Amino acid sequence: MSRAEIIVVVGMSLVTFLTRYLPLLWAGRVELPERLLAALRFVPIAVLTAIIAPALLMPRGTLDLGPANAYLPAGLAAAVVSRLTGRLLPTILCGLAVFFVWRALF
Repeated sequence: MSRAEIIVVVGMSLVTFLTRYLPLLWAGRVELPERLLAALRFVPIAVLTAIIAPALLMPRGTLDLGPANAYLPAGLAAAVVSRLTGRLLPTILCGLAVFFVWRALF
């Protein structure tokens, strides 16, 4: 490894470390407004939705709401089971079952 590559790796490591460590340093010292804390509670669901929605609605890169899209009914079935049971294993098994049955039928 050349000297320039080592400098780049060390620099990237420092940037990565500092962007994660500095907010933790200030976390205990700064009091966030209640309104901001309430808004931050929605971040996980927003991120999860941003990951899942395109996978369900656009599995091939374009909007696909037709019967050939097995991801959409499988995702909807998994969402229903998750809401009803609150358990991970039945949710996964139901989603997989609907996905494979749907693909076999269509």
